[in-house]
Amino acid sequence: MSWPYAFSIALCLIGCVVASPFPALSPRDGTLADCLSSSNVPVSNSSSSNFAQLSEPYNLRLAYIPAVIVLPTTPQHVSDAVVCAAASDVKVQAKSGGHSYASFSSGGDNGAMVIDLENFQDISVDDNGVATVGAGVRLGNLALGIYNQSQRALPHGTCPGVGIGGHFTHGGYGYDSRKWGLALDTIVALDVVLANGSFVQATTTAYPDVYYALRGAAESFGVVTHFYLQTQPAPSSLVYWHYGFPNMYTSSETMTTTFLHWQDFALNSTVVDQDIGFGVHIDGSDFSISGIYFGSIDNFNNVIAPELLRSIPAPNFEQVQEVDWITALEYQASGGSVTTLSEPLTGYDAHDDFFAKSLVSPESDPLTSDALTSYFDYIISNGVGAPNPWFSIINLYGGPGSQINIQDASFSAYSDRSSLWVFQHYGSTGNTGSAFPSAIEPFVAGLNDAIPNAQPQATFTAYLNYVDPSYTAAEAHTLYYGDAVYSQLLALKEVYDPAMVFWNPQAIGA
Repeated sequence: MSWPYAFSIALCLIGCVVASPFPALSPRDGTLADCLSSSNVPVSNSSSSNFAQLSEPYNLRLAYIPAVIVLPTTPQHVSDAVVCAAASDVKVQAKSGGHSYASFSSGGDNGAMVIDLENFQDISVDDNGVATVGAGVRLGNLALGIYNQSQRALPHGTCPGVGIGGHFTHGGYGYDSRKWGLALDTIVALDVVLANGSFVQATTTAYPDVYYALRGAAESFGVVTHFYLQTQPAPSSLVYWHYGFPNMYTSSETMTTTFLHWQDFALNSTVVDQDIGFGVHIDGSDFSISGIYFGSIDNFNNVIAPELLRSIPAPNFEQVQEVDWITALEYQASGGSVTTLSEPLTGYDAHDDFFAKSLVSPESDPLTSDALTSYFDYIISNGVGAPNPWFSIINLYGGPGSQINIQDASFSAYSDRSSLWVFQHYGSTGNTGSAFPSAIEPFVAGLNDAIPNAQPQATFTAYLNYVDPSYTAAEAHTLYYGDAVYSQLLALKEVYDPAMVFWNPQAIGA
């Protein structure tokens, strides 16, 4: 996997042994099939010609076989399917783009009903700038759709093939998020089918507790069919910037002092405000930093760049360009070159074979020299010349003016509102079709542990959109939500889905 493609995935989205609540496949499945047939619900099953393609996960390492794949074209189909699944004691998960790192969009185990929302592809923008978006839309098509209709924009990740569903309901970071908030923060309403088959619209005033839960834990509470998103006017121009640095992997001291300078830069309110967003890319060869700036190229070159680059090794690669909004998105998706944002409406066929973990560092405890030295020592010792592709992406969430961190805990079930950095650690086979090497998981786990082991006084958490199947349900609940938010979600689960119709191995109540 080339690093620009790997980088774009991140902005975008072996496990522990978990007792499965799914029933064994048996003649009872005929009851489910009869129920779906009697309601005229479109489906694909194991005898269908498209079943193999539809059931193939994004992460090939975690392939599960659904009991049935529902292919709804209307919310009524979704409602009927959920009722049939509940009556047959079959668990349900929705699939938007299918990029779940843990294959939870395939159920997270064999025998689930997968509700594939591929047919929900509509995009429209009203006079107030609110976009109505079908839950099967992918991010590249979303960006193009709202821009072409209304010259509007949204904050979200940069991998064009990622679906809106999990991305928007579990956070959704882009370089523009420090200015406009997370993708989740733009949701003003959701059309959703609940566990009893009812079809409702959840807002701040209608089903407000469902509205709260869906923004952070949607997979445990329903199947969203449409999102209503508050867009922003797209800027006429902005600055895309990217710097690469040579010979960094010979000295952990040099890497540490460079990153500490960038951390000081990120916290310096005389230079940094909400108009800048950036991330660092590391893979044992490349060491680079890139981002966008919602200001003039003159101010970037005369104020921002000199402070960003002060006192660190000179870059050997530099790209600083004033570009339009769509070009900026294309550059972010490809690492600085023009690519297409458009994705096929059917037949999407991108895959990888990987294991990933995440680390969220608190703004109250910036990363220490000891922690970063531990991290870069680990990379130099284990990651340089590693036999399998890997990368680390470190994105700035906090800092002066960040609109990610302005919301309090009552706003939504997304709990990371005091983070400074979010790390993604990703190891793969390079999608070669070979057996998954046993060394990848411990390498990625060691990479993820290097910082918290050296900074034990800080409380580190994890990011929902980089879901990690190696966690137990209890570990996942603590790391992704924290005790207070999880307690609220568990209480709501008992009200809206006491039979656990919506389940995966880390679902609320699992």
